[in-house]
Amino acid sequence: LWFVVFELTVGRLWGYMATLVFSHIASVLCAFWMHRRFVFRVRGHVWRDLARFEVVQLVAFGINLVALPLLVEAVGLTPIVSQAIIVVVTVTLSYFGHRYFSFRRKETSS
Repeated sequence: LWFVVFELTVGRLWGYMATLVFSHIASVLCAFWMHRRFVFRVRGHVWRDLARFEVVQLVAFGINLVALPLLVEAVGLTPIVSQAIIVVVTVTLSYFGHRYFSFRRKETSS
């Protein structure tokens, strides 16, 4: 959603790669809060979790930096359609990164 918003605004002026950067920043801040609160339901370690979250998101961003121009320039898809395809892959990968790295908590013995 952030990509679409920025593509229809910033992207018109600066191109789809600028859209990617702006949408990365906005989505990390929004998604971090939502993942902590609704998906993984963790507390504490906010700064550590945020740093780990961004590491996982940077992997997805790196995939995006390569795949987006490839799909737009080489394949000829629009930036929004290309991003929709990429999101399917990166969301799946990042879920496991967040589950086993970003929001991992030590097992507690009962």
